[in-house]
Amino acid sequence: MGVLRRATLEQFADAPFSYPEVGGTRETGLPGGYDHVEREHLIGAGRADFDRAAAAVFRWTAQRGAGLRVQASGPASTPGTVVLMTAGLRRLGLDIPCRVVWVVDEPDRRGFGYGTLPGHPESGEESFVVSLRPDGSVIYELRAFSRLADRFARLGAPVGHRVQTLALDRYVAAMRRAAR
Repeated sequence: MGVLRRATLEQFADAPFSYPEVGGTRETGLPGGYDHVEREHLIGAGRADFDRAAAAVFRWTAQRGAGLRVQASGPASTPGTVVLMTAGLRRLGLDIPCRVVWVVDEPDRRGFGYGTLPGHPESGEESFVVSLRPDGSVIYELRAFSRLADRFARLGAPVGHRVQTLALDRYVAAMRRAAR
């Protein structure tokens, strides 16, 4: 969706998830049959860095920092929020629809996970969590499981994997800037 036309948030309001393991990034083990990503990055130190980073997570800072245009039906801190991200040029861009599946909002741990909706080039889930460790370290945790959603996406698999790695690196850089 979104190539030569624009998708809208309303189109995805009642859309089903495009994978069955909804909430899987919140579990200890990621579901089988997918590519997995589990990364932890030190992005700051102390309560002030944690508070800035936690606020940034819920403002879609990582996604915007990766160069995505973000439209959302609400904040990332609300389960059920639909987010429509667009990569590329405005009219030729690729729309990336997701919905917030779960949220963690604890004194020393904040973040969310979102899952893919029909039209997303991949099928699966990503989570973005900031934690303040007992030693004062502020850690940004990224967890994901995904697989390419259709034949068209599978044709570009090598490029798709490289783009995902680049996006994850940009997420981390954006969160590191936000924390300090």
